[in-house]
Amino acid sequence: MPTLDRHDDVFVLDLGNGENRFHPDWISSVDTALDVVEREPGPRALVTAGTGRFYSNGLDLDWLLAHPDRQRGYVADVQTLFARMLSLPLITVAAVQGHAFAAGAMFSLTHDFRVMRSDRGYWCLPEADIGIPFTPGLSALVQARLTPQTAHRAMVTAHRYGGSDAVTAGIVDHAVAEDQVGTTAVAIARSHAGRAGRTLGTVKARAYSSVLSTLHDTVIALG
Repeated sequence: MPTLDRHDDVFVLDLGNGENRFHPDWISSVDTALDVVEREPGPRALVTAGTGRFYSNGLDLDWLLAHPDRQRGYVADVQTLFARMLSLPLITVAAVQGHAFAAGAMFSLTHDFRVMRSDRGYWCLPEADIGIPFTPGLSALVQARLTPQTAHRAMVTAHRYGGSDAVTAGIVDHAVAEDQVGTTAVAIARSHAGRAGRTLGTVKARAYSSVLSTLHDTVIALG
């Protein structure tokens, strides 16, 4: 399960050491951590990272198959988390130390900055290959955070981006060696910690108002 630590002005949220799929309990744990970060006064920023092979492998498909009657509520919870991250009133940095697939890749897009490992690991939206359409909210998120060309290629072809390719495509801001992913992300976060507050939250909310509205829409097209 996710754990939260603090290094001076930077909170570090470890997403876990497995595939870090979005089980309902995992989502709840992340929300609880965000409550802590938001309540803190003064300068602060947030870094998220996994431990091991995965940053996040996306939705918990096993849980979904076992709870077909709860699919819409589950997807709504995921989209609500994405909307919260996208509009968080502080700077956020995703330290993508391993694979980021599907909703895990989209979760990284809710952050202000992304740092990826350069030598191993992929960022990928495999929905077209696995038969799971993007919801309107998730489509809006991807298209808002990537260039039209990159969004199209990522969504339609399920292309797997390594670190260098992801920088070229504008998906991540930096691709660095494995042992520098965390330190680079923390350094970026620390340099922006003084911007935390209501004004930054308003800037983000207005910049992504249409995306946030679509993510919060309770009528979700799943198919």
